[in-house]
Amino acid sequence: MRTSQPISRRATLGTLPAGSGCLALGQRGASAAAATSTPATSTPASIYVQPPDIVVASDGSGDFTTVHAALQSIPSDNAERRIVLVRDGVYEERVRVAAPYVTLRGESRHGARLIADAPADRSDDDIGKGVLNIASSAHDFVAENLTIHNTVRVTGPHAFAVLGYADRTIIQDADLYSLGADTLSLWRTTRSKAEQGRSEGPGATPLTQEGGRYYHARLRVSGSVDFICPRGWCYMKDSVVLAANHFAEAAIWHYATHPDHKFVLVDTAFDGPPGFYLGRHHVDAAFYLIGCRFSERMRDRPIYRVIYPLDGSQPSEADRRKNRELDAQNRLGPRYYFHDSHRAGGGDFAWMKDNLASAWGSPDARRVDAAWTFGGSWDPERGAPLVTAIRRGSAGIDLTFSELVTVKGRPRLRYAGGAMADCLGGSGTDTLRFASGPGRPTALDFAGGTIVASEAAARIVPASVRLPR
Repeated sequence: MRTSQPISRRATLGTLPAGSGCLALGQRGASAAAATSTPATSTPASIYVQPPDIVVASDGSGDFTTVHAALQSIPSDNAERRIVLVRDGVYEERVRVAAPYVTLRGESRHGARLIADAPADRSDDDIGKGVLNIASSAHDFVAENLTIHNTVRVTGPHAFAVLGYADRTIIQDADLYSLGADTLSLWRTTRSKAEQGRSEGPGATPLTQEGGRYYHARLRVSGSVDFICPRGWCYMKDSVVLAANHFAEAAIWHYATHPDHKFVLVDTAFDGPPGFYLGRHHVDAAFYLIGCRFSERMRDRPIYRVIYPLDGSQPSEADRRKNRELDAQNRLGPRYYFHDSHRAGGGDFAWMKDNLASAWGSPDARRVDAAWTFGGSWDPERGAPLVTAIRRGSAGIDLTFSELVTVKGRPRLRYAGGAMADCLGGSGTDTLRFASGPGRPTALDFAGGTIVASEAAARIVPASVRLPR
C-alpha cells in the first residue's frame, strides 16, 4: 500500500511554484490512515485481522463499483461500526452517507480519489451539493486515507468537497481540494428530527443539541474564502491549509452559538498566494491557534468580524440592516488566541503575540487537546474500550463496557483452566453476552475476532482483554 511522507510535529509549509495554483503544491503533511487504524494494545500474540465490511472497487472486484451505492447499502438504523474500504481508483461521483457509525477508508491517500464537478448553485437532489455529503443522521462518521476533490474550475464561488450536518465527525489523513469557497463545511446547527432516538441509552454518548463536534488530523485543504468553516466545536492538528485565491477575505471561519464553542488549530501550517487572509467570522466565534506556522505571504490583517460592505465604503441601508442583525449575534467580543505561532520570512505581526492566558480559564497550551476542545463530552483520541462490570446470569455471562462496542469475527471469553466461550450477542450496545463456562472468566481472547468501539475514534483499537476483579 502506498504511503506518504508523515508531517512533523511542527507543521511545515509547502512552496507555491510561480504561475501555479495551490493544487500544484507538493504532498507534504500527509501520513497514511492505515497507521492510525492499526491496533496498538497489549493483546495476545495471535491477533484477529479485521477485514472491511464492504469493499468498493471500480474494476468490479469488490462488493460495489461506486462509493455512493456502498454507503446506501448500510441501513439507517445501523448500530455497529461498519468499515467501507475504497480500493485505489478514480470515482467520479457525488456521494451521501446517512447511516451512523460508518468509516469510509481509502486504500491509499492519493490512490483512492473521490472527485466531482459540483458547483454549489446546482439544482438540489437527494445526494447533496458537495462531493461527500454527510447527513445529520450520520453521526460518528469517519473518513480517512483518501482524496476528495471538487473539480469546479471557477475560483471563488462555493464548491464543497465535504458538506456535513452530523455530530462527531472525524476526517483525517486526507486531501480535500477545491478552488471555491467552503471546501470543508461541517455545519451542524441544531439537532434534527432525523436524530430523534439516536445515540441514546446505556453506554451511548448523547448527541449535541446545538452545534457539532469535529476532529481533523493530518489534512491538506485548499480553497477560496472561508474554506474551513466549522459550526460548533472543531479540533484540527498537524495539517496544511492552502489558500487558492488572494482576493478571498479569509481562509478559516467559525460560527459559535454557545460560549464554549471553539475552533482549535494545533501545529497547522498556512500558505497561499501573496496577501492571503487568515480568518474571519460573522457571528460569535472563538479561534485558538497553538504552534501554528504561517508563510511570509500572509497579509497583515488579524482575524476579524465581518462588517458590510466588505470594501469599507459607505454602507447602504441593506448593509446597515445586515450589520444590526450581526450585532445581535456578536455578544462575546473578539476571541482570537495565539500561542507559539509564528510567521516565516518577515517575522510575526503584532496581533499574533501569545495571549492564550487571556482566554476563559487561562488554559495551559500543553493541555489544549481534543478532549479539552470538546469540554470532556467526547474524546476521539481515547484509548481502548474497557470491561467495567461482569454479571453472571442463567443465560450466560454479561460483560459491560465503558462505551458502545461492535463485535467483529468471533471473539471469545477465556475461563480459568483454558475453556473458551463464544459471544452470544449484544454487538452495538455496551453489554455483550457470552456463553457460560466452568469456573471464573479470566480474559477476552481475540484470536478469532475482536471488539472495537462503535462510536467514532481517531484509531480503531481492540478492547482491553483484561477483566475487572
